[in-house]
Amino acid sequence: MRIGITCYPTYGGSGVVAAELGMELAARGHEIHFISYALPIRLTGGRELIHFHEVEMTTYPLFEHPPYALALAVKMAEVAAGANLDLLHVHYAIPHSVSALLARAMLQPRKLPFITTLHGTDITLVGSDRSYLPITRFAIEQSDGVTAISPYLREVTRKEFDIKRPIEVIANFVNCESYKRSEDVKARSEYAPQGEKIVMHLSNFRPVKRVSDVIEIFTQIRRKLPARLVMIGDGPDRGTAEWLAKKNSVASDVIFLGKQETVTDKLGVADLFLLPSDQESFGLAALEAMACEVPVIATNVGGVPDVVTDGVDGYLVEPRDVAGAARRALEILSDEERRREMGRLARKNAQAKYCSTKIIPQYEEYYGKVLEIA
Repeated sequence: MRIGITCYPTYGGSGVVAAELGMELAARGHEIHFISYALPIRLTGGRELIHFHEVEMTTYPLFEHPPYALALAVKMAEVAAGANLDLLHVHYAIPHSVSALLARAMLQPRKLPFITTLHGTDITLVGSDRSYLPITRFAIEQSDGVTAISPYLREVTRKEFDIKRPIEVIANFVNCESYKRSEDVKARSEYAPQGEKIVMHLSNFRPVKRVSDVIEIFTQIRRKLPARLVMIGDGPDRGTAEWLAKKNSVASDVIFLGKQETVTDKLGVADLFLLPSDQESFGLAALEAMACEVPVIATNVGGVPDVVTDGVDGYLVEPRDVAGAARRALEILSDEERRREMGRLARKNAQAKYCSTKIIPQYEEYYGKVLEIA
């Protein structure tokens, strides 16, 4: 198939999934055309079946904000016609599904079916805003196919948007050959030169991720045993996290790596992963850690319980329960045999449900269904 993919080319989960989906599909022989304002994160290596089309916007004094959605629609239509695309697959509803709807209309009578994948905050936060809810609902209803990354997100979408049409659940995924445990002693020593335990967090540092809670949890861990905290990512709350680390006198044990193109080598040396978010529609970062045999302490919200099994491959605590999360973290880090067993089960569970070898065929099958109907 010839597939156009649009996403936000940033460090959020939707962009990561879209990029890795494109790479997986290309590896299976499909021709992939990414259409966005920048090259998606984690889109690595030279792959002959992957093409990138940059959306360029004209600046004009009359426009306080460049009309990206319109420029994107034009580029989608141009690429679809020029590359003879079979379909468009847009990730994150706003504004991508609206742009795809316009592109489809522009190309009539030629058929250009499009699929919208809902990722989370496009529904639970941005899309539910009164300014966007009507157009988001309309674009979802007009999509030729709609998928959600978890049963939780599907139900929220149906309830909040009063969606009547079918929504297919196709979960997030990891390449289980890429995400795996690393026994690289040198890599570990870069973060923990004295053999300390390595705790990690990965996110876009938005308020919903509660990076301040990560620092507070680590502070309580550090009081009980030698440990280092590795913070991967960047965003609006990084300054707060850095300030809190200094205030709590743990700054010398906290490493801020910033945005990273690849995370497999880093997650593979961790001993514990923290994800204390206020909300998660799936918990992709937790899954990536689990595939690397890293137990997870996460919050019991949204789609996370589908990924992390409490007491088996990690623990679930209530949002903002810093003391509870720290207590569970210390239980794991203080018992190396138990930590290894939980890590082993974490990878086993990730392999059983979320490997790309299981999920990508679900997308291919869904594409086929949409093309038959459209």
